[in-house]
Amino acid sequence: MVRVLSADNVASVLDIDALLPVVAEAFEKQHAGAVERPDRPHYPFGIGLDPDAPAEPTGTGLCMPAYVHGADYVATKLVAVCEDNVARGLPTVTAQLALTDAETGQPVGYLAGNRITNARTGCIGGLAARELAVDGPIDLAVIGAGKQARWQTRAIAAATDALESIRIYAPSDSRVDCAAELEAELDVPVQPVSSPRDAVADATVVVTATTSSEPVFPGDELAPGTLVIAVGAYTPETRELDDETIGRAARLFGDVPEEAVETGDLRDHADREVEPFGAVIAGGREREADDEILVVESVGSAVLDAASAEAIFDRAVSRDVGTKVAL
Repeated sequence: MVRVLSADNVASVLDIDALLPVVAEAFEKQHAGAVERPDRPHYPFGIGLDPDAPAEPTGTGLCMPAYVHGADYVATKLVAVCEDNVARGLPTVTAQLALTDAETGQPVGYLAGNRITNARTGCIGGLAARELAVDGPIDLAVIGAGKQARWQTRAIAAATDALESIRIYAPSDSRVDCAAELEAELDVPVQPVSSPRDAVADATVVVTATTSSEPVFPGDELAPGTLVIAVGAYTPETRELDDETIGRAARLFGDVPEEAVETGDLRDHADREVEPFGAVIAGGREREADDEILVVESVGSAVLDAASAEAIFDRAVSRDVGTKVAL
């Protein structure tokens, strides 16, 4: 029997406080090499479907397998990216996670993946703020007002217990709705602001969660000691950080350093070392001075999806959440 978890099922058992240590342990396992994380193939699909543009694909597919040594399940994440879905009122990115019993190879679970991906990515920001932000109250600036902006903020609030104020910038009025939602949810003052400069000025932590191909804030505005958490750029064509930000950064960290250096944020800075963020979680690296600017670059790792999916699936099994079907 395969247990199927819908998006609502996943939401009913996902808890950010419980997920943070799961993601932290996954980072430690990845840093120790105790994982299997094959290359993730990506390919165009939908070629031939549009009679007006028969040579153009309708989207991009990705397959992201991973296994954490000692885990009960193998996880394979399947992702489809369809830019035209905005006009259809559908998500641009849709993901599912298939779980296989690691001992018998039998299918055991099939999970809606968007919320899991959003939450585990948020946990990266939460853990980064916990480990690398300057001690004291956190004045948070968030560039972006979508789902990931919300999850980053939730995770930072849960991981640090030090969130004092939040400023949200996005070029549309979505910043107003995002600010109102987060303020009601977190009981922290949240202000929508009219420019990126207004957002990052005097912030102690800056999060960028956009789909931009150009820098989204001026690096000369960062205060000494700022932690920058960039989660939007994942290809050479996507970029959130300007050269000033990278140049002023004392140290750079990446969740997957060898992939982070290929993003638009870092591709022109091949001379800079990108340290593994897993080493920070494992206790081998830490902030060296209160005035150093630090950057954490996240491109995402299927290892985090695998660990998060297992934890959520086990919680669903214990609560008998989901629908069981025979294949």
